[in-house]
Amino acid sequence: MNTEVDSLLNKHFSGKVVRKDLTKKIKEGANVPVYVLEYLLGQYCASTDDAIIADGMLTVKRILIDNYVRPDEKEKIKSIVREKGGLKVIDKVTVALNEKKDVYEAIFSNLGIKNVIVPSETVKKYQKLLAGGIWSIVNLKYFYEEGQGTSPFILEDIKPIQMPNMDMEPLFEGRRAFTEEQWIDVLLRSTGIEPTLFEPRVKLHLIARMIPFVENNYNVCELGPRNTGKSHIYKEISPNSILVSGGQTTVANLFYNMSRRQIGLVGLWDIVAFDEVAGISFADKDGVQIMKDYMASGSFARGRDQINANASMVFVGNINQSVDTLVKTSHLLSPFPENMIDSAFFDRFHGYTPGWEIPKMKPEFFTNNYGLIVDYLAEFLREMRKRNFSDAIDKYFRLGRDLNQRDVIAVRKTVSGLLKLLYPHGEYDKVAVAKCLDYALETRRRVKEQLKKIGGMEFFDVHFSYADKETNDEKYISVPEQGGGTLIPDGPMNPGTVHTVARGSNGHLGLYRIEIQMSPGNGSVRFSGLGSDSAAKESLRVAFDYFKANGSRVSVTPKAGDHDFHIHVVELHNSGPAEALTLTAVIALASALMRKPVQSQIVVLGSMSLGGNIIPVENLGEAMRVALDAGARRILIPSSSVGDFQTVPGELLSKFQNSFFADPIDAVFKAMGVE
Repeated sequence: MNTEVDSLLNKHFSGKVVRKDLTKKIKEGANVPVYVLEYLLGQYCASTDDAIIADGMLTVKRILIDNYVRPDEKEKIKSIVREKGGLKVIDKVTVALNEKKDVYEAIFSNLGIKNVIVPSETVKKYQKLLAGGIWSIVNLKYFYEEGQGTSPFILEDIKPIQMPNMDMEPLFEGRRAFTEEQWIDVLLRSTGIEPTLFEPRVKLHLIARMIPFVENNYNVCELGPRNTGKSHIYKEISPNSILVSGGQTTVANLFYNMSRRQIGLVGLWDIVAFDEVAGISFADKDGVQIMKDYMASGSFARGRDQINANASMVFVGNINQSVDTLVKTSHLLSPFPENMIDSAFFDRFHGYTPGWEIPKMKPEFFTNNYGLIVDYLAEFLREMRKRNFSDAIDKYFRLGRDLNQRDVIAVRKTVSGLLKLLYPHGEYDKVAVAKCLDYALETRRRVKEQLKKIGGMEFFDVHFSYADKETNDEKYISVPEQGGGTLIPDGPMNPGTVHTVARGSNGHLGLYRIEIQMSPGNGSVRFSGLGSDSAAKESLRVAFDYFKANGSRVSVTPKAGDHDFHIHVVELHNSGPAEALTLTAVIALASALMRKPVQSQIVVLGSMSLGGNIIPVENLGEAMRVALDAGARRILIPSSSVGDFQTVPGELLSKFQNSFFADPIDAVFKAMGVE
């Protein structure tokens, strides 16, 4: 156990900390959120004295036995309320307006009673009762008389389980007693995690999950394997966030109910988190569009009204494939439903947390040490939403030119959120800001890398950087999963192997590799890798016929007619069979025949007809981007496509050694580096 941090916590946050193993012990027997349990533990067990803790545990257990409503004991509790005339119960209470009777009525989740009259004053005071409900301590009475048209249960008093407003100065003073590393451990232990078992980078990911709690209108997604705790923090540690399980939702529920003139979840909660993003759907056609508007500006239009809200939007879900495969063949936002695969929607994300870097949760990952009581933590986080640290970057650094306005806003919000969590007192230095800025640029660039694949050239500028205002040194930030393991390997390949970019049968540009196997024979050919696609096979047949007819222009000896050839096509982006492979196949056949490899990391663009006429590149800039992402460093381009260079960003052009060819034989020699 890290006794130093425990001692500091008990010294500087006396009465506001609890041993987290106590929460675990009670949690196992009671299906209530952690913040409900720690509300009780904080009242009776906030001490280092074992005797007080033991006595407090007995009290908490007794309260849970006597007052917490277990669903399987609801009839017993209802009977006690009836026989005694009243009882304090702990339950989740949700309120709805009964328009026919013009009264508010409560539903008790575990107790299973409904139509309990709630005074209007109570609803006005605690509006979250109307949106998702609140765990509360309720003084419930019972009165029945024959012929009464309402429930005999009476809600006499309700106390939501959350702290009143808190004084932040003692927290700021307490924070000063901790180093940054110690404070990170405090925050993670307060959420129930044992930080000493995680690498610093993983700890930063876990801290980043808390940014939506401190930053208004912060939009973030985290996708990764199952059981990494993605949704836990949004469900358990704060009464100010709501977790919406994957499934159909409505504009009225999420944003605004026009008939009731009542704001939805985004106006009543600090965070609206969507679990299992693959299952999200809107019953309304305009649902995604309204969500886009809200995520961009924090407001949305309903009828003639423009409505503002501050809720952050969190999207968590599972990635079922390996990240390496997705990076190479698709994009890392593919788990979202088809109607949300929209570059304008994803561009509203301020960050993307790499959930695949967080290990699956094990029992030992949950702490037994002290941490802040979660309702105290939740109130601290909520208070930090009123503050703004987004200008911290400007004191020390200047953002790079590739960041557009939306990128800058995203990076500032992430930096602000991290600084609020790590330095709530505002006393941070240049090193601290640089650490947060590195992370912010990475998480936003991860969004842009996916947009580049979904939306094309519009999102090409992903080379994020920042410069030190004192030294003018510029630092570029990459995303780990993009580097290494490129589809086009460095170094020479086998003769007969050539890469190209072409449009596949699914309508998208993709990378293709043509591989030739040559054996002694009489000039026959066979094909593989194209399935039953006749058009794609025909393009290779044209290539082989041209090669046989013009082989002597490439090689006098050996001769094409003295060998049999096997042409194999590999789809590296799963984009379906392509027809524009003719030219690349000619180059691959010549390379195999001459037993000479093409230049390393080269991609051939363009195609040709049977007569040898060159077909220009379709969408040159997009094809070059696909080639660059795949690891190409050389590009072979038809001379007839030079006029399209004005559509290609200069920075993209500068990434390649460009060569040009006028006809197929010229392309063969240029590909092999023979001028």
